[in-house]
Amino acid sequence: MKVKVISILEDNYMYLVIDEQTKEAIAVDPALPHRLLQIVKREGVSLLAILTTHHHWGHTRGNEDLLKEVPGLRVYGGDDRIKGLTDKVTNCQELKFNSINVRCLFTPCHTTGHMCYFVWEDDCSDSPAVFTGDTLFIGGCGKFLEGTAEQMLHNLTEVLGTLPKDTKVFCGHEYTKKNLKFALMVEPENEKVKEMLNWAKARDDDDKPTVPSTLLEEFEYNPFLRLSNEAVQKFTGKTDPVEVLRVLRKEKDNFKKPKDRATLHTMMAMEWGLLQS
Repeated sequence: MKVKVISILEDNYMYLVIDEQTKEAIAVDPALPHRLLQIVKREGVSLLAILTTHHHWGHTRGNEDLLKEVPGLRVYGGDDRIKGLTDKVTNCQELKFNSINVRCLFTPCHTTGHMCYFVWEDDCSDSPAVFTGDTLFIGGCGKFLEGTAEQMLHNLTEVLGTLPKDTKVFCGHEYTKKNLKFALMVEPENEKVKEMLNWAKARDDDDKPTVPSTLLEEFEYNPFLRLSNEAVQKFTGKTDPVEVLRVLRKEKDNFKKPKDRATLHTMMAMEWGLLQS
């Protein structure tokens, strides 16, 4: 199974998941249809289906055009608001495209019909993948636009957080650098956050994507998955996981710069070090 990471629009990602034996593929959130079709042609594959995480324009814009261009194409998703939807899926429903398996994971909060997709290949030693849309980002999580902190806690801990730790995380947007700057404010002593922030800045300078990460890595530096961590609880002033998550998301929504001088000095030193490297 090969995953093509395709940067589109201002900071979105769409993906092409390829069965390398059959040369058939499925797309995730293909908002730029003509670019996707160019890549499909270049890869020499047939497009079988679209997996749509949620109904927002930057994730569904290409569905209807692709249905016109590709005979027999199916569009899967969990929300009737999704453009071009042909097959509405439910939680834990499994789809199969030759050797590629897909488990639909209902993760309402960012939108009421949000789905993530856990994908693995038959008889393959490669790590599985999860396409998280706007639920889980590298170093962050999505806004609670149509849901609650309770829902997001369930999504992060009981749904995504229980997947195999080697699962590769492919998210919907390139928010990594800003997410990690916020993570550093939350946990200024977390060396993994500092390391990842330097790495993300270098990737950004080279105009390269930061996806995928793995779930194992996310638990090391993503504050939204570290709700029981002492530093995260100290930052929020809460200990109950739902309240910790609620405060974290509110602070992230308002995040622009470090709150205290010590954290500001840490981030300035990191900036200077990167410039000198």
